[in-house]
Amino acid sequence: MRTTLTLDADVAAQLERVRKARNLGLKEAVNEAMRRGLVAMSAPETPRERFRTKTASLGECRLPSLDNVEEALSVAEGEDRK
Repeated sequence: MRTTLTLDADVAAQLERVRKARNLGLKEAVNEAMRRGLVAMSAPETPRERFRTKTASLGECRLPSLDNVEEALSVAEGEDRK
């Protein structure tokens, strides 16, 4: 089958490197890349293990409200903070 194919610059550069390294013609390199890519794309995706974050108790809040940033910084860093 004949067709016109436009390759992105990065794909064309990688294909050219593989072609030169393996001493292949353009047709052979493209067909092999397509076969390998299609096999990989056809395989079912392996399910990823779900990431879980462990919880940690930080204790009770030492302030009645966090609305006053000045008060929160004074408690956290001391009255002499700058």
